[in-house]
Amino acid sequence: MQFARPQENHVLGIAILLTLLRILFGPLFLLLYLYYDAFAIPLKLLPYLLICLMALSELSDLFDGLLARKKNQVTNLGKILDPMADSIFRISVLLTFTQGIIRLPMILVFVFIYRDMVISTLRTVCALKGVALAARLSGKIKAVLQAVVGFFILLLLIPYSWGLLSLERLRDLSLYAVSLAALYTLLSAAEYLIANRSYIKRA
Repeated sequence: MQFARPQENHVLGIAILLTLLRILFGPLFLLLYLYYDAFAIPLKLLPYLLICLMALSELSDLFDGLLARKKNQVTNLGKILDPMADSIFRISVLLTFTQGIIRLPMILVFVFIYRDMVISTLRTVCALKGVALAARLSGKIKAVLQAVVGFFILLLLIPYSWGLLSLERLRDLSLYAVSLAALYTLLSAAEYLIANRSYIKRA
């Protein structure tokens, strides 16, 4: 009879915990952004708190993968939860920005939501048919671009909070940044479908 090593279980537990924390960071980000007044958080402090929270989420994404691979603890559960947690947090951030100070158009955020839904559903259907669709570089670039746009908007909040950037300019710059990311998201979805068309037909 073989028993799992306690150290391996510990590493696996930390990796899964970091992944789950990213899912919880989404609602926390929303609460801080929308209700900072209720928490008695000064507007000048708010951008720094949100940047720290987003940085923790991105770092946890890096470390949970490194831990799992280093200790050879990559699991099917981790493969499912990790991209799901990434998507939930980053889309939560964009959805949050449709309210409050930034007020992004909701239709732009739907581009990210629909892209993830379509690709995830397609991969699941293909997997059930015994066909595995690998992740594409364009999808990874899309995820990085999404994170960069989030940080960019939060950085814009710093001069805004000090009265150095007008609300109109803040919203315009945020809109341009998210629009570019949304455009690339559509292109990455098209590239993914074209690159995997033979596998999709087989499934």
